[in-house]
Amino acid sequence: MFWNDVYLAKSPSERSWTQAWPLDVEVIESLVPDHDAAIIDVGAGASELLAALIARGYTNLTALDISAVALDEARRRVGPHAPVAWIVGDVTTFEAEDSFALWRDRATFHFLVTSEQQRRYLNVIRRAIRRDGYLLLATFAPDGPSTCSGLPVQRWSTEEMVAFVGDDFRLEREQPRTHVTPWGVEQSFNSWVFRRNL
Repeated sequence: MFWNDVYLAKSPSERSWTQAWPLDVEVIESLVPDHDAAIIDVGAGASELLAALIARGYTNLTALDISAVALDEARRRVGPHAPVAWIVGDVTTFEAEDSFALWRDRATFHFLVTSEQQRRYLNVIRRAIRRDGYLLLATFAPDGPSTCSGLPVQRWSTEEMVAFVGDDFRLEREQPRTHVTPWGVEQSFNSWVFRRNL
C-alpha cells in the first residue's frame, strides 16, 4: 500500500509534512477545554499531536489513518495504554461510533481531488461532528504545492472552502500558514476553524 511504503522508506526527517511541534495543540485547547471530550485526528500519521494532547490531560482521543505503519509509529511513541482508539481506514468510508467535539485534519483532505471523494468526506463529517462541535481543517493554499509525495492535491482558498462545507458549518477562524519542510522548503497552507451549526 502506497502510504505504508512511504512511512517505511522515509524517516521523519525525510517526510515533507514533519513538524517539530504540532501547531494545533494550542488551538485545540482553546476550542475544547474539556479534556474528556471526544477528539479525532484524521490522517494522524506519526505526528506528535496525540502525545502532546495526552501530556495535557486529554483522555478521549481517536487516530484515523490509512497507513497502519504510520499508526504503529505513533502508538509506540505514546505507549500501549494511551487513551487513544487506533483506526486504520479510509476517511471517505469512515463510520464514526462516537460524536466528536473536534475533528482535526491537518493535511488529508487536499489529497481528495475528485468531487465524489470530497462529497463522501463532507457526508462523513456531517455525521461525525456533534452539533456545536469543531472542524479544524488545513490544506495547501492556492499558491502551495500541486503535488505531495508524488500524488496530486487540490489547493483551497477560504472562499472555496466556505462554499464547499455549506450551511452545516460556519467559519470562525482562518489562518494562512507557512510550513517549512525538514530540508527548508516553504509550503503555503490555509487553516480554518469551522463550527458545526446547531
